Amino acid sequence: MTSSLADYASTGNQESSIQIDTFDADAEWTRFLKSRHANDLEELNREYPFRRTLFIKYTDVEAFGVVGTRMADDLLYTPSRTLDDIHDTITTHHLVKSKKKDPVELNIRIINLPIVRRISIRDIRSQHIGQLISVEGIVRKSTEVQPRITLAVYRCPSGHRTTKPQSYGVFAEPDGCQVDGCNWGIRKMELLTKFSKFTDSQKLQIQESPEGMKGGNQPQSITCILDDDITGMVNPGDRVTVNAIVRTIERRAQGEKSTTYDKYLEVISIEIAEKEFAEIQISEKDIEAIEDLARSPNLRDLQIQSIAPTIFGMEDVKETLMYILFGGLAKVMPDGSYLRGDIHCLLIGDPGIAKSQMIRYVIQLSPRGIFTSGQSSSSAGLTAAAVKDNFGGGGWTLEAGALVLADMGVCGVDEMDKMDKEDRSSLHEAMEQQTISIAKAGLCTTMKTRCALIGAANPKYGRFDEFTAIGEQINMPPSLLSRFDVIFVLTDKPEKEYDHNLSGHILKAHQIGEKILHNKHEGIEEDIDISTVSPPISKELFIKSIAYAKRAIFPVLTPEAFVILQAFYERVRGLSTGDKPVPITARSLEALVRLSEAVARSRFSKRIEKTDAERTIRIVDISLRQVAYDPNTGTYDIDGIATGTTKERRDIFRSLKEVIKAYSESGSYPDEEKVIKTMISRGFTEEKSLDAIKKLKKENEISSPRDGLLKVIA
Repeated sequence: MTSSLADYASTGNQESSIQIDTFDADAEWTRFLKSRHANDLEELNREYPFRRTLFIKYTDVEAFGVVGTRMADDLLYTPSRTLDDIHDTITTHHLVKSKKKDPVELNIRIINLPIVRRISIRDIRSQHIGQLISVEGIVRKSTEVQPRITLAVYRCPSGHRTTKPQSYGVFAEPDGCQVDGCNWGIRKMELLTKFSKFTDSQKLQIQESPEGMKGGNQPQSITCILDDDITGMVNPGDRVTVNAIVRTIERRAQGEKSTTYDKYLEVISIEIAEKEFAEIQISEKDIEAIEDLARSPNLRDLQIQSIAPTIFGMEDVKETLMYILFGGLAKVMPDGSYLRGDIHCLLIGDPGIAKSQMIRYVIQLSPRGIFTSGQSSSSAGLTAAAVKDNFGGGGWTLEAGALVLADMGVCGVDEMDKMDKEDRSSLHEAMEQQTISIAKAGLCTTMKTRCALIGAANPKYGRFDEFTAIGEQINMPPSLLSRFDVIFVLTDKPEKEYDHNLSGHILKAHQIGEKILHNKHEGIEEDIDISTVSPPISKELFIKSIAYAKRAIFPVLTPEAFVILQAFYERVRGLSTGDKPVPITARSLEALVRLSEAVARSRFSKRIEKTDAERTIRIVDISLRQVAYDPNTGTYDIDGIATGTTKERRDIFRSLKEVIKAYSESGSYPDEEKVIKTMISRGFTEEKSLDAIKKLKKENEISSPRDGLLKVIA
């Protein structure tokens, strides 16, 4: 008896301590809407039903007096009920009136969610089900906008109408006629699509951003459902922030129910990230560190040493890769034409010279970097694909490729020479116009590929031959080669002093790695000198400095730099007098400008000075000497890259056809021996004449009517 009295007393104390909830949702939301969104509601009144969306900033709700925190929490933890409360408040108090008798239907969209509610796709858990969260990512796939039924209206044979609300997923049917006394089952009832309600619906697949991935992790994705006015806003490749409610749908396998559910996002609002590197957060402290770095007297040396420090030498290549990270300025001219600012680079060289390793390191430094291999990449994988799968309900969907995902960043393509001819041709538009035009399966759109491309390729016959034109040694078309701003030829030549330094650097790097593993295994805490293999500028600071320069530094060409670049272009072009080949083209001049802008950006300068132009010329000159120098004539010949045929080869082709035609005019076709003797008398060697005959036969420009005879095909 005593214990029961004690229990009663404790129960009474609990009841007396309960506080009565005095929060009136209808009154508070009415007060909020009238004070913060009066103008928006007036516009909705004027434009309804053509405009049916009210945008509410979460920060405005949170800052709304004493009850703001409670209202904001309701939005986060019970979003469905709270959004219904807001909608009911608007309709009950006639804040928006319909010009017809139909009930007012509005979309309440919450934007500007706090950073703490921004959750990675891989971190969404069961505790988030039914809550409002914010997710960042890249649109990987998108379906076309299609109507989706939200309220199904049925009619039974007796004429009674029954309604059944529909949510995303499996179509829900009523059990039968809902009118009392009417026993018609669902099989006898008719769906009235004319009186049912539909809304526009679109399905997206959003994938984690590559810059937020840890090494080795596979990017995860989630399905998003968009309704009404926010459909059709985004394309594959767009970077978006999605504010959505986490929902679940039952997983079924061959008609069997499962205890496991699939999660998806019911999108409340979607924000497209237009700003470059918006995902890189730069604090005031970071800006101070970047400014201190900019004042370093040996800034450029520190930056070059921070590019792949485990790889010995190749300072010119590392310097160029560093400029690629900073990039030039993309310009939109008054006539609407677009001039790209991204710098494309190609590394051609012998195997085992660390081309792939350098590209991978640069991709890690790029705030938006994608690495792929040409041998395992198709045209669709690099650009975009139209896919017919279950995601689109059996219909066609667009899927973004590597270049689209690397938009506003860097894309590395290894083994470009191993790609199929058809796949390589898709890169032309993506590199120069920086767009991809898709017209597949009735889907017509244009995607953006505003990224720098760094390619690596091996010579066609294994190793590089410095006495053979580069166009003949690489399995890539001239039209693609000409789109690269800088091309480096990396050769592996034995050199005593260099080999000594290289071997010492490699062995020391392995020695440091061994010591780290040994100490970790033995539990020894010992200071190890890692200065030879560690970057002087930390990766985190380097990435933030690149993002800062991209956001805030827009250098302008000074008159001194203008004169230097123009003089270099005219001087090199001047080498093409008389019968000499063309050494440089206007496309190369644009590359000079882009590189100059990147050089100025790398030192955080808003002016392209004389020294920047001189450094740019040095890099371009090194590239030209490697890829455009003709050892036979002793001059530059850019045609080897731009057209695939040097001027010397064009001359021998033309002369060979002239000789064959001259002999053919007498009525008989000349034999090969006679033609070669005539070519030798014109100053061409026997070896080059035979090579030209084989080449023209292969291209069907000459033929052999009989053994040993030659004929020019008209």
